[in-house]
Amino acid sequence: MQSSSRAIVSNQSGPHRDLAARVARARASVWQRPPAQHTRDAFEVAAAWLTASGKPLILDAGCGVGLSTRRLALSHPDHAVIGVDRSEQRLSRDHGELPVNALLVRADLVDFWRLAQDAGWRPAHHYLLYPNPYPKSAQLKKRWHGHPVFPTLIALGGRLELRSNWAIYVEEFALAVETLCGRRGEWGAFTPEEAFLTPFERKYAESGQTLWRYAVDLD
Repeated sequence: MQSSSRAIVSNQSGPHRDLAARVARARASVWQRPPAQHTRDAFEVAAAWLTASGKPLILDAGCGVGLSTRRLALSHPDHAVIGVDRSEQRLSRDHGELPVNALLVRADLVDFWRLAQDAGWRPAHHYLLYPNPYPKSAQLKKRWHGHPVFPTLIALGGRLELRSNWAIYVEEFALAVETLCGRRGEWGAFTPEEAFLTPFERKYAESGQTLWRYAVDLD
């Protein structure tokens, strides 16, 4: 049966006019809110696991049900893959045993990224797969590139890859990275050549929606 997923509807026809100002504001400020204790605890577990693995890190940020974490771990056996999501319900879904080089962590990404930066983490690869696009114009500050944590996300470095079914989100993200640090990545439509990384990717593709990808080397 073919999947059915509605295309994103937005009152934006292009990148948000306030994007550059939001990025500049985030770059000029330091977020003072202390990370939540449950995320501190989760980060300590993840940090100990990563150290014990002795492998370079792949960070799967907002991993949902963890299918992408499993597939990334299987395709990169020489890396340690950590999937982070805030939903215990999503992470608890049964998608089979985790590969030995994979770890799923329940944590607030905003705090997890900040703790990772403080700990000096440098992911080899950093994935943002189909984040909530918040398509209304008034919701710019909820998108990762409009959020105060954006400079921290970028400061982690590595090869960053974003995927979305909304072209404007990807274009905005690319512009935000260039505004923040002068790095130009590549973005455009793509068709997955192998297995779909996430259930969303499969659903959008089988619904006939265009998939978009952005990648940039931050080191």
